[in-house]
Amino acid sequence: MKVRFLTLAQQELDDAVAWYNEQVAGLGYDFLDEVDRAVRRTVAFPMSCPEIEPGLRRCLLARFPYGLIYGMEDDSIVVIAVTHLHRLPRYWTDRVGSY
Repeated sequence: MKVRFLTLAQQELDDAVAWYNEQVAGLGYDFLDEVDRAVRRTVAFPMSCPEIEPGLRRCLLARFPYGLIYGMEDDSIVVIAVTHLHRLPRYWTDRVGSY
Protein backbone atom coordinates (compact mmCIF):
# COMPACT_ATOMS: atom_id res chain seq x y z
CA MET A 1 0.00 0.00 0.00
CA LYS A 2 1.31 3.46 -0.91
CA VAL A 3 1.36 6.44 1.45
CA ARG A 4 0.95 9.99 0.23
CA PHE A 5 1.08 13.19 2.31
CA LEU A 6 -0.88 16.21 1.18
CA THR A 7 1.43 19.20 0.71
CA LEU A 8 0.03 20.93 3.82
CA ALA A 9 0.47 17.76 5.89
CA GLN A 10 4.08 17.46 4.73
CA GLN A 11 4.65 21.09 5.73
CA GLU A 12 3.17 20.41 9.17
CA LEU A 13 5.52 17.44 9.55
CA ASP A 14 8.55 19.48 8.49
CA ASP A 15 7.60 22.34 10.84
CA ALA A 16 7.13 20.00 13.80
CA VAL A 17 10.48 18.28 13.18
CA ALA A 18 12.23 21.66 12.99
CA TRP A 19 10.49 22.93 16.15
CA TYR A 20 11.39 19.82 18.18
CA ASN A 21 15.01 19.98 16.96
CA GLU A 22 15.18 23.60 18.14
CA GLN A 23 13.98 22.55 21.59
CA VAL A 24 16.40 19.66 22.08
CA ALA A 25 19.03 18.48 19.60
CA GLY A 26 17.79 15.31 17.92
CA LEU A 27 14.27 15.41 19.35
CA GLY A 28 12.85 16.25 15.93
CA TYR A 29 14.35 13.06 14.58
CA ASP A 30 12.73 11.12 17.43
CA PHE A 31 9.44 12.73 16.38
CA LEU A 32 10.07 11.68 12.79
CA ASP A 33 10.72 8.11 13.97
CA GLU A 34 7.35 8.12 15.77
CA VAL A 35 5.62 9.37 12.63
CA ASP A 36 7.32 6.59 10.67
CA ARG A 37 6.06 4.01 13.17
CA ALA A 38 2.53 5.41 12.90
CA VAL A 39 2.67 5.33 9.10
CA ARG A 40 3.89 1.73 9.10
CA ARG A 41 1.12 0.81 11.54
CA THR A 42 -1.53 2.37 9.31
CA VAL A 43 -0.13 0.58 6.26
CA ALA A 44 -0.18 -2.77 8.07
CA PHE A 45 -3.59 -2.22 9.70
CA PRO A 46 -5.37 0.64 7.90
CA MET A 47 -8.74 0.05 9.56
CA SER A 48 -7.40 -0.25 13.12
CA CYS A 49 -7.47 3.43 14.01
CA PRO A 50 -10.75 5.04 15.06
CA GLU A 51 -12.86 6.71 12.42
CA ILE A 52 -13.31 10.38 13.37
CA GLU A 53 -15.26 11.44 10.27
CA PRO A 54 -16.80 9.33 7.54
CA GLY A 55 -13.81 7.94 5.63
CA LEU A 56 -11.19 9.57 7.88
CA ARG A 57 -9.21 8.00 10.68
CA ARG A 58 -6.75 9.26 13.31
CA CYS A 59 -3.59 7.42 14.30
CA LEU A 60 -2.05 8.70 17.53
CA LEU A 61 1.69 8.99 18.02
CA ALA A 62 3.11 7.28 21.10
CA ARG A 63 5.50 9.87 22.58
CA PHE A 64 4.21 13.13 21.17
CA PRO A 65 0.83 14.91 21.32
CA TYR A 66 0.23 14.48 17.60
CA GLY A 67 -1.96 12.41 15.36
CA LEU A 68 -2.05 11.52 11.70
CA ILE A 69 -5.39 12.22 10.05
CA TYR A 70 -5.71 9.96 7.04
CA GLY A 71 -8.10 8.56 4.51
CA MET A 72 -7.89 5.72 2.06
CA GLU A 73 -8.03 6.08 -1.69
CA ASP A 74 -7.88 2.96 -3.87
CA ASP A 75 -4.54 1.35 -2.92
CA SER A 76 -3.17 4.37 -1.03
CA ILE A 77 -3.28 5.97 2.38
CA VAL A 78 -3.52 9.76 2.11
CA VAL A 79 -2.32 11.72 5.14
CA ILE A 80 -4.52 14.82 5.38
CA ALA A 81 -2.86 16.37 8.44
CA VAL A 82 -0.10 15.91 10.99
CA THR A 83 -2.00 17.58 13.78
CA HIS A 84 -1.11 18.66 17.29
CA LEU A 85 -3.86 17.24 19.46
CA HIS A 86 -4.13 20.23 21.80
CA ARG A 87 -4.40 23.02 19.24
CA LEU A 88 -7.09 24.20 16.86
CA PRO A 89 -9.27 21.12 16.65
CA ARG A 90 -10.58 20.21 13.22
CA TYR A 91 -8.68 22.98 11.37
CA TRP A 92 -7.91 20.43 8.66
CA THR A 93 -11.54 19.77 7.63
CA ASP A 94 -11.30 21.97 4.53
CA ARG A 95 -8.63 19.58 3.16
CA VAL A 96 -10.97 16.59 3.03
CA GLY A 97 -12.16 17.18 -0.53
CA SER A 98 -8.64 17.68 -1.86
CA TYR A 99 -7.40 14.09 -1.76
